[in-house]
Formats: sequence, C-alpha cells, structure tokens
Amino acid sequence: MRAKIVALALVCTLPACTWVHMAPGASAVKVVTGQPAGCEKRGEVEVSVKDSVAFYDRNELRVRDELETLARNEAPGLGADTVQALGPPADGSQRFAAWKCR
Repeated sequence: MRAKIVALALVCTLPACTWVHMAPGASAVKVVTGQPAGCEKRGEVEVSVKDSVAFYDRNELRVRDELETLARNEAPGLGADTVQALGPPADGSQRFAAWKCR
C-alpha cells in the first residue's frame, strides 16, 4: 500500500519537472516565428521529448518550451544563431530551421 502511495506521489510531481536544460552557448540563440530576412540557412534539426508519461499527458506549453530549448541547444553546432519552428509539435517532436543572422 505504501509503495502505491509513493508511486502516485512521484507521478503527480512529474509535470513540474523540466527535463531539458540550456546548453552553453544556446542562451544566445534567438527564436523567431517567421523566416528571418538577410540570414543564411545553416540546416534543419528535429528534436523530441516525451509528451506523455504512462497514462499522463504532459503540459503542452512545457513540451513546446523543452522542444525550443533542444533546438537552441543544437544551433551552435550548426554555426547558427537563430532558430525557426517549421511547424507545430506532433507527438513530442518538432522540426526547426537553423539560421546564421549575425
């Protein structure tokens, strides 16, 4: 019985967890909504996170935020300083274009 209570408490605290942390250099990467003008496209990245845990669907805004953070983490490796979502998230994954604007 006690194990069930502990497991339930753990599942209830999962929505508060942020599993993705900003990598060094990623905080300087800008996120834009439209195609940036005067920028050089450096590539595309597809990132993904868990959008549900067992029977629990995670908060949509938190999933979007983590996907954006992952895309920003990938940008410096492509020599990019700006990312742009190429579409909405689907099943915990999303594609981003990476741009060099500065």
